Amino acid sequence: MAQDSTFARHDTHSTTEQGSGWSTKRIAVTALFCALAAICTLFIEFPILPAVPWLKYDPSAIICLMAGFAFGPATGVAVSVISYLPHIATASGFWGMLMAIIATLAMVLPASLVYKHDTTMRGAIIGMVIGAVVSVLLCIVANIIVTPIYAHMSTQAVIALIVPALLPFNALKVVINAVVTTLVYKPVTKALGN
Repeated sequence: MAQDSTFARHDTHSTTEQGSGWSTKRIAVTALFCALAAICTLFIEFPILPAVPWLKYDPSAIICLMAGFAFGPATGVAVSVISYLPHIATASGFWGMLMAIIATLAMVLPASLVYKHDTTMRGAIIGMVIGAVVSVLLCIVANIIVTPIYAHMSTQAVIALIVPALLPFNALKVVINAVVTTLVYKPVTKALGN
C-alpha cells in the first residue's frame, strides 16, 4: 500500500520480538497524548457560536485524532477515553464526561480505522469526513437521551434545540477538528520522529 509522507507512520521502537504490540515509544507517546488532550478538555474551552454560548468547544479531539492516525485505532480509543476521565471531578461530572467521550470516539474511531487501511492524505480525509458525520449524528442522539437526565430539560426542549443549536455547533466542531488535524499532523509526527 502506498504511503503518503504527510500521514505515514512507522513504529521502529518495538519491545517485542516481532515488532507487534505496544512498543515503549507508543506507550510513552500515548501517555503524552492523553495528558495533552486532558489539559485541552479541562482548561481550553470556549464558545464557538455566539447564539449558544453554553456549548463550548475544546481542541482535545484534534490530539485524539493525531493519536489514532499515528499509532492506530486502539491508541485513538485509549486517548479518547482516558483524557476525559478527569471530567468526573468537574462541574460537568459523569454526564459531561460521557458526552465528551461519545463525541470524540465517534469521530476518532471511524477516522483511524479508515486511515489504518489507507495511510495517505486521501485516506485521512475520507476517514475524518466519515468520522465527522458519525460524530454529529451520535451527538444529536446522545443529547436527546442524556441531556434531559442531567440538565433537567424535557426531551421536547432538547429536540427543539437540534436545528438552531446542536446541529450547527457539532458540525462546526468536527470541521475545526478535521481542518486543524490536517494542518498540524505532519509537523507533529515529524517532531515525534514517527
